[in-house]
Amino acid sequence: MQAQQNMNLLEPFVAFRRSLFRVLDCKESILEHLLESACILRKGSQFSLAAAALHELKLLFGQSEKLTTSHTYLLGRLEEAKVLRAQGQNEMAISLGRYIIQDYKMDEEASNVHRLIGKWLSETRSSNSRTILDQYLKHAVELTEQSNSRDQKSLSRQCQTYFHLAHYTDGLFKSYEERLASSEWQATLRLRKHKTREMEALIRGLRSSRKGEKVDYSIKIQELQKQLTMFREEAEKLQDDRDKFLSLALEAYQQCLVIGGKYDLRVVFRLVSLWFSLSSRQSVVKAMLSTVKEVQSFKFIPLVYQIASRLSSPRNSQGSNSFQKMSIDHPYHTIFQLLALANGDRIKDKQRSRNSFVVDMDKKQAAEDLLHELYSHHGRVIQQMRQMVEIYIRLAELETKKEDTNKKVALPRDVRSIRQLELVPVVTASVPIDPSCNYVEGSFTYFKGLTESIIVMNGINAPKLVECFGSDGHRYRQLAKSGNDDLRQDAVMEQFFGLVNTFLENHRDTRKRKLRIHTYKVVPFTPSAGVLEWVNGTIPLGEYLLGSNRNGGAHLRYGAGDWRFSQCREYMANEKDKRNAFIKVCDNFRPVMHYFFLEKFLQPADWFERRLAYTRSVAASSMVGYIVGLGDRHSMNILIDQATAEVVHIDLGVAFEQGLMLKTPERVPFRLTRDVIDGMGITGVEGVFRRCCEETLSVMRTNKEALLTIIEVFIHDPLYKWALSPLKALQRQEETDDDLSSSLESPNYADEGNKDAARAKLRVKQKLDGYEEGELRSVQGQVQQLIQDAIDIDRLCQMFPGWGAWL
Repeated sequence: MQAQQNMNLLEPFVAFRRSLFRVLDCKESILEHLLESACILRKGSQFSLAAAALHELKLLFGQSEKLTTSHTYLLGRLEEAKVLRAQGQNEMAISLGRYIIQDYKMDEEASNVHRLIGKWLSETRSSNSRTILDQYLKHAVELTEQSNSRDQKSLSRQCQTYFHLAHYTDGLFKSYEERLASSEWQATLRLRKHKTREMEALIRGLRSSRKGEKVDYSIKIQELQKQLTMFREEAEKLQDDRDKFLSLALEAYQQCLVIGGKYDLRVVFRLVSLWFSLSSRQSVVKAMLSTVKEVQSFKFIPLVYQIASRLSSPRNSQGSNSFQKMSIDHPYHTIFQLLALANGDRIKDKQRSRNSFVVDMDKKQAAEDLLHELYSHHGRVIQQMRQMVEIYIRLAELETKKEDTNKKVALPRDVRSIRQLELVPVVTASVPIDPSCNYVEGSFTYFKGLTESIIVMNGINAPKLVECFGSDGHRYRQLAKSGNDDLRQDAVMEQFFGLVNTFLENHRDTRKRKLRIHTYKVVPFTPSAGVLEWVNGTIPLGEYLLGSNRNGGAHLRYGAGDWRFSQCREYMANEKDKRNAFIKVCDNFRPVMHYFFLEKFLQPADWFERRLAYTRSVAASSMVGYIVGLGDRHSMNILIDQATAEVVHIDLGVAFEQGLMLKTPERVPFRLTRDVIDGMGITGVEGVFRRCCEETLSVMRTNKEALLTIIEVFIHDPLYKWALSPLKALQRQEETDDDLSSSLESPNYADEGNKDAARAKLRVKQKLDGYEEGELRSVQGQVQQLIQDAIDIDRLCQMFPGWGAWL
């Protein structure tokens, strides 16, 4: 009765609305608005509201038989199928899609419907691969190719169709590869060999057997021949299918890159990953050469370090061909890498004697050959770049006295007199990629010289703080560094962080939370020298908490009656019962990090916003640092931005769990000590921190293929033996004299580099798959385990005292 009364009340409104449609003659636009609303609501996971909008759409269409054949009505039914799929109603979504194909006349939407059904069938594994490919995904590609339309929407749809075909066939290829590499298949091959030997023995027996025995031998031989034929046919079919799927994937990936740009990042990384892992297969090499010719070179710029690592002599290598095209089109994004490779043997005698670096002369020669070829295209650019690189190398390797530390030192006269280099960008400034390859004057900030003095910074290698003049009128602060650590690892690690930032930006939930890793530019020039971007407005976490001499800072201001840092360190070093010692130190050393926000941000809104930014930043950097096994996270290697409160990680030389090789192994996944947690407020690691960790880890696990491709550079670039040797581990935590270093460093360590890199990549893959302590975990379970390990007293108390686990 009540329902009937409500309907009666609504009747005047419905009648008015219908009359309004007739008067304004705008029914079609209202329908389009409802369709667009349903799409937006579905993407926002508001499925009930999306279904309500579609229901209203169908009611309006029900007024006219003609409208049900319109393009908007067709899109409405397709959107209905998408909503069903989003709600987990897979069978209903697929059935509705098939119904649309059979009962509605479609033109440009036909390929879209076929693509969606193929995609849904592949994701739910509810049909065989032949059906999915032939009836849906391949057919969708054929339909897009038949379309005469070349507008942006049609090209985007065609790109999307090629991507889903490539992604599905690539998945099939990987499953076949895994099957052929499985222990079960290897057992089958061993059985096949055994049967082959058995048949050969029977054939020999048949030849020497008596007349009455020949029949028995013949029967057994025939049975074995049938079994071996079945084995051979199965193996040939598996290999043929695998090769067919690989060929389809490579071709579709190439077309996806040629036609559009929506999937560039994912496709380029996957293509290069296939190229690296299957470079011995001629089909893959030919496909990559074709792709390099057809695809615009700027799409490969994000992988410039990885492709450079494939350079070799003679010059017909695949890496050289692809890098040559990129260098001609985009000199400002490639030539610095070539110069660094050409300088691969420029190592100080002191470092050479320690054998910290391994020179690959093939790569050096290939880089020099390629630079020589590029002179006809960019001769003046290369000449000026060489000039600037020499200046920075000289500054990085400039010998200084101990008393010069933290003081200004005048530049050598010849360096001071250097003129502006109008063809060379400021090395730490960003040069936007121009797809048209037209880098004209004014498209980047060029180098105008250096200030008259530098500041010698504190450190074992005395890095120099340099100020560079840019053509835009700004001064760019840079750190010229030379030492026993290879900056190429830092450069690739920053590249990894930048890639993670791209994925975080592309994901709705992480973008909403502004999750990102604070990065800075690193440009290597030799195995031992390079330039780093100076991160302005930051202060080391340890300097804020303890002061520059580790005896002041916030702990001195707010920790009245507490122990000094030096007292805590000495107590931890001398006590044998580390657990009880750590508990006692914590009782006498209270966290004070929350005062940072009270001091720096006086307005309540700013205080809240910056504390939130800090918590999110620590969460994102902790997860990314864990995945790459970033160690040596003492309080001076973590900076905090005094304007945004975001953290910045520097000194990335101990990565891929090499912290376990230190004299005192690091057994925590990231730094989550009491002061770090204290800055997050009363909720600590719960709430914001935990949720942001889960979101960051989830995005990285989704994009693991692209992230693993970055890691592969360490396997394919043996220029730097990056693994932390026992000697380097010793040097990290205590001072060692030069005689001891030279006597302990063995040439055998260099040979282990690639093995260590392969093991590191495997461990990164396990983390991205969710394996912890040999068990597969969900994202939430993995984050819970990591947080528990990071704050575990039994782990923290065993850390090297200088790391400051109580801080």
